[in-house]
Amino acid sequence: MRNLAKLRKRVKFIIFIVFPLSFFMFGWLSHSAYYPVHEIKKPTVLDTIKKNKVLNVVLLNAPSTYYIGAGGAQGFEYDLLKDYANHLGVKLNITSANTVKEAIELSKQEDIHITSSALAKTPQREKRFNFGPSYFEVQEQVICNRAMIKSGRFPRTVEDLDGLKIMVGEDTSYSETIVSLQNDGFDINASFTSEYSTEELLEMVANEQIDCTLAASNIYSLNQRYFTEIASAFTISGREQLAWVLAPNSKELEADMYSWLNSYNQSGRMAELKDHYYSHILYFDYYDTKMFYKRIKSRLPRYEKYFQKAEKEYGIPWKLIAAQSYQESHWNPRAKSFTGVRGLMMLTLSTAKHLGVKNRLDPKQSIMGGVRHLKQMIKAVPPEVEGENRIKFALAAYNIGMGHIKDAQVLAAKFGLDKNIWSDLKAVLPLLSQKRYYRSLKYGYARGSEPVRYVESIYDYKDILENYTNEQGDQNISVNQ
Repeated sequence: MRNLAKLRKRVKFIIFIVFPLSFFMFGWLSHSAYYPVHEIKKPTVLDTIKKNKVLNVVLLNAPSTYYIGAGGAQGFEYDLLKDYANHLGVKLNITSANTVKEAIELSKQEDIHITSSALAKTPQREKRFNFGPSYFEVQEQVICNRAMIKSGRFPRTVEDLDGLKIMVGEDTSYSETIVSLQNDGFDINASFTSEYSTEELLEMVANEQIDCTLAASNIYSLNQRYFTEIASAFTISGREQLAWVLAPNSKELEADMYSWLNSYNQSGRMAELKDHYYSHILYFDYYDTKMFYKRIKSRLPRYEKYFQKAEKEYGIPWKLIAAQSYQESHWNPRAKSFTGVRGLMMLTLSTAKHLGVKNRLDPKQSIMGGVRHLKQMIKAVPPEVEGENRIKFALAAYNIGMGHIKDAQVLAAKFGLDKNIWSDLKAVLPLLSQKRYYRSLKYGYARGSEPVRYVESIYDYKDILENYTNEQGDQNISVNQ
C-alpha cells in the first residue's frame, strides 16, 4: 500500500509539474522556430526604389556623362541610366555635380541610389565605395598643348613630365596615378584642384594656362573636337573599368543591375549607344576641324536663316542640315565635283529638276531642295528602322542611294546582325565594294565605306556646331568683317 501511495504521488507530480513545464518548453520552441518567418523584413534599396517609383542619381555634368543639348538631356551615362530606370519602371531623378569630388560628396546622401561620374574602379576606390558592374573600358592619357611639339617640350614618357606644369582633379583616378608615380620617385610638378572639371582642365591646356593634364581616353576623344589645340602625349595607365557607385547595402540592386546589363549587352543596345556617342570621333581631323571652326564664323551666318527655314518646313534640325551641307560643299555655294554635282547641297542636275530647283547655285534653292530630297529619303527608309537610326539611314542613302542601303540590309541579316540599326549596317556597308558580296546583291558594286564616313562626319560637325552655338547662347552668329 505504501508503494502504491508513492506511485500516486509521482503521477500527480508529473501531471501538475512536468506536463505544464513540457508544454511551456514546446510552446517556446515552436514560437522561436515560427517567429522569424513572420519577422518584418527591412525593405532593400531596390524595394525602396520600386515602391517610391524614383531612382535618385548623382550625375556629373560633362560631355561624357550628362548635359543639356539641343534636344534636351543627353550623354552616354544619362542614356544608360535612363534605360535602366525604364527597366525598373521608375522615374529618373537627377542631382547634377560639376566635379568628381562634388559627385562623391553628394553620393553620401542617404536618398542617393547611384552615383555616375565616369569613375574608374581603382584599388583605392574599391576600398571606399560599393561599385556596381563595369560598363566601359578606358585608359588614362597625358594630354598636352600641341604647341609644345614645336618647342621640343612635348612629353613622350613619364620622365619627360619633369619641369612641366600639370594640374589634375582632386579625388580623381588621375590624382591617384600622379601620387603613385611620385611615390615611385618620379619628379612630377602637379597640383590637384577641386575647382575645375576635367573638361575645364583640357580647355586650360588648349589655352596654354597649364602644360598638361590627365584624362580618360573617352573624355579626351570627345573633347578634342572642341579644344583643337590639345593632343594626347602618351598613355599613363593600364585598362580601367568605369562603374557606378551604389548606395551601401544594396546587394539586390547590384544583382538586378548585373542581370539587366547582361541583357542590355546581348540585345545590342549597348553597342548602339556607344556607336551614337563615340563612333564619329574616330574620324577626327585636326586641320579639318580647325577650318570648320573658322567657317562657322565666316561662312555659316550667310546661310543660317535658310537652314532654320528648312527646319521649320521639314522638321529636320537645322544644325544637322548645316552639318550635312558642310560635309557636301564646305558651305561654298559654287562648289562643283568632277561628277557635275553642284551647290551647297551638291545636287545632280536630274535630282535638282525633280525637286523643282531651277538654279543649283542659289543658296536658298539648294538648301530647300536638298532638305526636301533628304525628307524623301527618310520616308523611303523601311518602317522597321526607328528613331535616330532612320535619319542615319536616310543620310547614307542621300550619299550612296537607297538601293545600296537595302542591299546592305540583306547582308546584315545574312551575318546575323540587326539590319535596322546603324551600328550594324555600317559594319557591312564597306563589303559592298567586294565582289564576293556585291555580285549576289540586286544593286551590285558600291563604295560602301563612303556613306559610313559621310554619316559619321556629319554627326561630328553637328556636335561641334551644337557645342559652339550653346557657348554663344544659341544666338545668331555675326559675320566676321
